[in-house]
Amino acid sequence: MTEMPQQGSFTPAEQDTAKPITIAVNAIGGQGGGVLAEWIVHLADNNGYYAQYTSVPGVAQRTGATVYYLEIFPESAVPDDKDAPVLALMPASGDVDVVIASELMEAGRAMIRNFVTPDRTTLIASSHRVYGIIEKSAMGDGIADAGAIREIARKQAQQFIDFDMDALAADAGTVISSVLFGALAGSGALPFPKEAYEQVIRDGKRAVPTNLAGFASGYDGAQQALTGKSEEPIKVQDPDETILRSKATTREGGKIIDRIIAEFPKQAHVYLYEGAKKCADALDIKYAHEYLDKAKEIAALDTSDTKELTAETARYLALWMAYEDTIRVADLKTRASRFKRVREEVRAAPDQLVYTVEFMHPRYVEIAEATPAFIGSAMKKMTWLEKATAPLFSKGRFVKSQKLSGFLLLNTVAAMRPIKRITLRHKEEHARIAKWLARVTETAPRDYDLAVQIAKCQQLIKGYSDTHQRGLANFHRIMEQLDARPDMTADQLMALQVAALADEHGKTLEAAITEMDEREAIAA
Repeated sequence: MTEMPQQGSFTPAEQDTAKPITIAVNAIGGQGGGVLAEWIVHLADNNGYYAQYTSVPGVAQRTGATVYYLEIFPESAVPDDKDAPVLALMPASGDVDVVIASELMEAGRAMIRNFVTPDRTTLIASSHRVYGIIEKSAMGDGIADAGAIREIARKQAQQFIDFDMDALAADAGTVISSVLFGALAGSGALPFPKEAYEQVIRDGKRAVPTNLAGFASGYDGAQQALTGKSEEPIKVQDPDETILRSKATTREGGKIIDRIIAEFPKQAHVYLYEGAKKCADALDIKYAHEYLDKAKEIAALDTSDTKELTAETARYLALWMAYEDTIRVADLKTRASRFKRVREEVRAAPDQLVYTVEFMHPRYVEIAEATPAFIGSAMKKMTWLEKATAPLFSKGRFVKSQKLSGFLLLNTVAAMRPIKRITLRHKEEHARIAKWLARVTETAPRDYDLAVQIAKCQQLIKGYSDTHQRGLANFHRIMEQLDARPDMTADQLMALQVAALADEHGKTLEAAITEMDEREAIAA
């Protein structure tokens, strides 16, 4: 940590060489980054420092990421006959003393911009994640590696402090800015006592009790990190039987958990539990048992010590069985829990009205698939009807789900959930699932690793409407290659999956297949 002189401690010889303390705050919109910057300015003003801050908003990062840049300079270092110092408006590469990040990837972005250097920078970051647009829209698992960011930060910063400040803010009933402010105080990076920070919060006269509670938890967290007593982020472990049984909230849920414990290897329990829960949520408890029945067939032939095939099949089988159709989407969008979550995310007051606008773009084929199978099959064959109704499906619609008309429209569609088993979509998806599981079952005895990769191919299929169709097309294209190449290895199949996930239109996949053909031609 860069040592800064205390207020009034500059000697005449040091006054001409004194430098400002530079601080960069990387915050996501809605997390109080501006409030945190203003608190730091107030803190400096109260303690005999000049202070200045500017902000540069970012774009398209979650709800918008902003960099707040502050410089503070001791008044005692400025002789009476000189003007106040001129402070910079933007951080310079390699010239930042303190970086505060409201989320782990914001710390990563600060390091990319070289705001964090091992010779001077204290990096304070919340370890929680708020996923960016690129992560959410990725065709596969697009979540950035938080562990890698944390490891780099330990090497790149002179002092790195991280813990889950968002969780502490929630516990205190406040926003993360107060916890970040506490972590700044606890880091000792600025030459001010703890009481000076607390006075700033009191001077603000807004939500003082909860902000002080958040500040205290942040201060303690930073102190623990400095003394080496802070814990590493908790890793998800396979739950033991006691923990798993404690998750049951209903009698039927208890039966599901009993089945998982009795019939499946422990290595797959966490996936099976989450998968059964997802299937029950998508349809009903009977559907959860159907899910376990299918998974049990794979578990019966899994002879590996790792039980990777059982775990991976359980994982992706649940995702496929809980496919997103028009009925499922309408159900999710009209749940009270979703409306509550939206209100919490925008931090609406109890007396505030919040309206949610949904963008819906149903296609003719999706309407057909939501009907009983015999009707849907007939509708798909009626090309004249599809052409006649084309204007109805030519563009998307904005549905206000929290107004009566919009809610009733979506709720009517969601009410079709009990008949999903007889719909055309359900019949088609389960035919695909059966064929996929048959491939896994047939392959496992002769090539275990290849069977695991076949199970993982399901990750190509996700979403609904055009997204689902493109993913399904890529899945079928890879299965065609698997049939055409009896000697395909697990590594080759994995390479095709990676190519399919590289772009949604399948161009990278086709290039990978062409390259594979050329290599085989040369080898022949």
